[in-house]
Amino acid sequence: MSEPSSIAAKPTPPPKAKPPRAKRVRDSARTKAEILVAGRAEFAERGFEGARVDAIAALAGANKRLLYHYYGNKEELYRAVLLDAYQEIRRGERALSLDQFGPAEAMDRLVRFTFRHFLANPWFPRLLNTENIENARFLKTMTDIQALHSPLVGQITTIVERGAEIGVFRRDVDPVQLYISIAALGFFYVSNMATLSVIFARDLSGIDMVQEREAQAVQMVLDYLRTKPVGQG
Repeated sequence: MSEPSSIAAKPTPPPKAKPPRAKRVRDSARTKAEILVAGRAEFAERGFEGARVDAIAALAGANKRLLYHYYGNKEELYRAVLLDAYQEIRRGERALSLDQFGPAEAMDRLVRFTFRHFLANPWFPRLLNTENIENARFLKTMTDIQALHSPLVGQITTIVERGAEIGVFRRDVDPVQLYISIAALGFFYVSNMATLSVIFARDLSGIDMVQEREAQAVQMVLDYLRTKPVGQG
C-alpha cells in the first residue's frame, strides 16, 4: 500500500467577486441638449411634417420616453428647437460687444457675423424655411420671441445714431429694414448655394467666393448707410 503523499493538494481559490457595476448617472441637462441638437438636424432636413420622433431619439442616443418626458410632444420639441436657434444667434450678436467699436467697424462686424453664422450653420436657413412653409404658425405662439429680438433692433438703432452724430451715416434708416437686408445677404447665399453654383458654373462654397461675397455684403451695407437720400445735399 502506498504511503500518502506528503504534499497536500492546494485548495481551489474562490472566484473573484466582480466589482459592482457603476451606475450610469443620468445627466438630464446633457440629454435634453442632445435631443435638442438631434431635433434641429431632423427638422431642418425633413421639415416639421416629415420629421419623426423615433429618428430624433435614435440620433440623440436617448430613450423616446425621455424625449416625451423633457419636451412633451413633437410640437413642443419643434418650438424648443426654433427658440434655441434664435437664442443662439442673438447670443452671438451680444458677444460682439459692438458698443466698444466705432459705428462703421461695429456695422462691419455685425454684417460679417451674420453672414458667417448662416455659413457655419446651414441647418439654420433650412429650419427658417420650414417655419415659413408653416406660415410661422409655431412662431406665433411663442410669446417671448419679440422680446428676444428687441435688443437687436435697439443695438442697430444705436449704431446708426452714433454714425449719424459724427457725420458718417445717414439718419433716415429703419433698423428693422436694415437688419432684414443684412440677414438676406447671408441667408440667400447659403440657402441657394447649390442652385446658384450650377446656374453660374461657379463653386460658391469655395473659400475665394465666400470671402468675396462676405466683403461685398459689408460694402453694400456700408455704402447704403453712407449714401444720402435723393434730394439732400
